[in-house]
Amino acid sequence: MLTASSRSTAKTGTETGTETGPLGQAAPPLPPGHTSPSRVFWRRFRQETTALIGLLLIILFVLLAVLAPWISPFDPLHQDIPSSLAAPGAAHWLGADKLGRDILSRILHGARISLFSGVAVIVMAGLFGSLVGLLAGYARGWWDEALMRVTDIFFAFPSLILAMAIAGALGPSLQNALIAVAVVTWPVYARLVRGQVLTLREREFVQAARAVGAPDGVILRRHLLPNTLSPLLVQASFDMGAVILAVAGLSFIGFGAQPPTPEWGVMISEGRNYITTHWWLTAFPALSMLLAVAGFNLVGDGLRDVLDPRLKK
Repeated sequence: MLTASSRSTAKTGTETGTETGPLGQAAPPLPPGHTSPSRVFWRRFRQETTALIGLLLIILFVLLAVLAPWISPFDPLHQDIPSSLAAPGAAHWLGADKLGRDILSRILHGARISLFSGVAVIVMAGLFGSLVGLLAGYARGWWDEALMRVTDIFFAFPSLILAMAIAGALGPSLQNALIAVAVVTWPVYARLVRGQVLTLREREFVQAARAVGAPDGVILRRHLLPNTLSPLLVQASFDMGAVILAVAGLSFIGFGAQPPTPEWGVMISEGRNYITTHWWLTAFPALSMLLAVAGFNLVGDGLRDVLDPRLKK
């Protein structure tokens, strides 16, 4: 599930193309007529039509999530029994669930939960995994062996099964579900960063930093870590969609968010018994999840193509 997307970053370049000097000095001013890297990046990104579509989808969901308290027609937890299982119409644009709660309002608030879940897991897993990868790739020796063997243990288990076991042991809640997904996600970042560091540590600018006596911390912080950001960014964009699906999956089977929380996985779980008679209970939350995940995957594909130095035009 989560580890499958790591293979998508195999084509990503190993450097950002913004190497600093051996002492980490600021880059000299750009000569007249020279295009800044950010402008080059944006120019190339605009050429990726599918990536722009994905970016628009992400912006749309972010805006809906931020504005949910003000644009929701109803309180997502408000029960209106007379409107139970109401079909989409003027009163409830996307229908109502078995307790008469407005599905549109619950989807809008569910976007807040899903986006927060994705960001929280990526931050936790990315920071910890990157730290492990930096230490293993730079220190080498027994540090590398010990840390990578621990990483291999996590890769040995199916990620969803391991996440279910962790969430079940911690107890059913959204917070524990996020911890469980982060635990099964960090090895991807550790393996990715280690591979980048193993390549970069022998480059000339790192050797020059060592020659002038730069401390290991400075080399890691100013020279190695910045040059691993491109593949990390691509991996994170792919994993955002995977994390949203994983958290929703845990909520669907009862290990994540609990009713009456307006979370997409919970909404699909509550409506699964009515799928043949009241399709809107599951169709609209599932469609929202599909569009959100597709947006992040499309942006990930575009970032991979833009940041891959072998594809530069």
